[in-house]
Order: sequence, then structure tokens, then C-alpha cells
Amino acid sequence: MIFNDNSAQKTAELLLQINAIKLNPKNPFTWASGWKSPIYCDNRITLSFPEIRTFLKNEFATNIVEKFGKPDYIAGVATGAIGIGLLVAEALELPFIYVRPEAKKHGRQNQIEGQFEEGKSVVVVEDLISTGKSSLQAVEALRAANANILGMAAIFTYGFDVAAENFKNANIELVTLSNYPTLLKSAVAKEYISQEDVETLSTWSKSPSTWGV
Repeated sequence: MIFNDNSAQKTAELLLQINAIKLNPKNPFTWASGWKSPIYCDNRITLSFPEIRTFLKNEFATNIVEKFGKPDYIAGVATGAIGIGLLVAEALELPFIYVRPEAKKHGRQNQIEGQFEEGKSVVVVEDLISTGKSSLQAVEALRAANANILGMAAIFTYGFDVAAENFKNANIELVTLSNYPTLLKSAVAKEYISQEDVETLSTWSKSPSTWGV
């Protein structure tokens, strides 16, 4: 679910404006997974635009507290959400930690970086949700450290059925600033794509692993 319609529309417009999200239904991208996709999203680009990153920071901070209450910690998922997660923690005057995909092979062999006190409440911040697998691996690591996970907040989600199922199975509530349906509406309104492109983009989201094969 999204935090609110106003945030969703504004966020989508900003992501399109700076090419953090690119739509190209006629010449699809290939993801690292091998999936063919008419959309490519890199929300780390937002960090290069002070006004946009400030907007995202403030929307996260306000909506996280309204939705989950003020947590004890903000945790970012490495590497994409370290930047935005830190900004949110700063806005809320909270400690920040981040979670690696796996424990380091050297040094202290940490998977969770930063000072964390077990039993405390955490909201996990993510930049992008596709299947949710890597995001939920971070949740598993935090739970293994006896964190109380209040929920996850992300900038954007593709809204795949598999992601919804994964979050349901993990018993984690996911809330995002924007989502795929809002993006398509904004893209048509701002003439990034035509109404005809919407059908292609909608078909992809229903079966992303087999689309274009």
C-alpha cells in the first residue's frame, strides 16, 4: 500500500523527471536476473538532487511516524537504501544502522552495521521493491538480532504478486511512497508515454518473469 495519494503522485513525477525511472516499452531493458523489462528504476539517483532527496526524506519521516509510530532505529538495506535511510534517521533524530546482504568475510564479520541494542523497534527503509527477496533477507538478519520490526517503508514498488506473497509470509507490512499504477498515470499525464504504451506496461507487471520471452 502507499502512504497517501499526494505523496505517490509527486514521488512518481519526480522519479520520472530525473530519469530515476525510465520507461521504454519498445526497447526493453534486461535486468540482472535476466528478466526483460520495459521499465528500469535506480532510485539512488535521487541522492544527487538536494530538493528531491529532501522531499523524500520529509515524506518518509512524516509518514513513518504516522503509520508505525516513532521507532527506536531506522535501518537501511545495503546498498541502495543506505543514503535515504540515513537521511530519514537524521530527520527523525534516530540512530541509524544498515544491513548487508550477508555477513562480512573479514574483520568483525558483521551483517548489521552500526550500534544496535536488541529488543528495540526498527523501521526498515528500502529504495525499491521488486520480488522483495533481498529486502526480506535484511528483515531476517534483524530478527535474528532480536529486533522488533514495525514494518518496511520504500520509495517505490513494482507491485508484483510474488512480492505481496513474500511480505505476507514474512508477516511484514510494506508501505511505499509510490507504486506502479501511480507511475503509469503520471507518465501518461506528463506525456512520457502514450496511452497505447500503458497496455504493454500493464501486461508486463502481471507476469514479469515470462514477459518478452
